[in-house]
Amino acid sequence: MRSNLNKRAPMAGLCALVVMVVALWAMGQGGGLVLPQDKGPDKVDISAYPSNIQEYYKVYERQCGKCHTLARSINTSMPAVYWANYLGTAIKKPEYGLTLAEADQIYQFLALDQVLRKSKHPKGLYPALTEDELQALRQQQGK
Repeated sequence: MRSNLNKRAPMAGLCALVVMVVALWAMGQGGGLVLPQDKGPDKVDISAYPSNIQEYYKVYERQCGKCHTLARSINTSMPAVYWANYLGTAIKKPEYGLTLAEADQIYQFLALDQVLRKSKHPKGLYPALTEDELQALRQQQGK
């Protein structure tokens, strides 16, 4: 007989994912809000990355820099599934002008960067902010 915990586990994971997606969406909705991540480096040394990922980095710079600082995502550390969900939300917004192909390329860069750089050198990186943390920053900054 299965326990009720096993039945609830997928729902808990889904709820955590929804919270993260909302927090990521809010990150992109800066509205002049300055996040701690924004104050960090805004470039990645991609010289050792595969050539296709180096090309995808150019797409990332061009597209992601339209809506928020590049430092924001360069200095945010999180699992690839969260990047995928954030980009999935972004392609649904026509004002972002992001195609599915571009979103996939950006995802591939972010996912590999997470493995090669962020996971190995987490110092100075930030997890995605929670909605409570974003609200506190809005209050501090009067946004």
